[in-house]
This record gives sequence, C-alpha cells and structure tokens, in this order.
Amino acid sequence: MRKSYKMIDLDCANCAAKMEDAIRKIDGVLSATVSFMSQKLTIETEDGRMDAVMKEVVRACKKVEPDCEILLK
Repeated sequence: MRKSYKMIDLDCANCAAKMEDAIRKIDGVLSATVSFMSQKLTIETEDGRMDAVMKEVVRACKKVEPDCEILLK
C-alpha cells in the first residue's frame, strides 16, 4: 500500500534525509521518501500495516524534528 502525507514545519533538507533513513528502518516499510521542497512524505508498506507503521513513523520523525507534524488523513 502506498500513501502520501503532507508535512508541516519540516525545516531543512538534512532533517528530511534523517527522517527518511529512520523511516526506512521501520519494520513493514517497503520504501519511503521525505521531500523537503514539497513538504511531503511518500511511504509504501506491506498490505494491512499502514496504521501500525505510521505510529512508528510519527515517533521517529518527532525524534529528528519535534516541531514537525505529519497530517494523517
């Protein structure tokens, strides 16, 4: 399953790269891209695991940049 999420207050490209690396290490993530320019996260997970994976993604992103929010739809 592939989804894209809007990110708010992602401050720098370096932080985006760190988030991307952390997200790719989460169990169940097949691919992930964090774009600083478009303020967007695109993620692909194993079927049926998106909700559980996104909880871990939010936690990982908060460690890198506490002010950044991911708009979960």
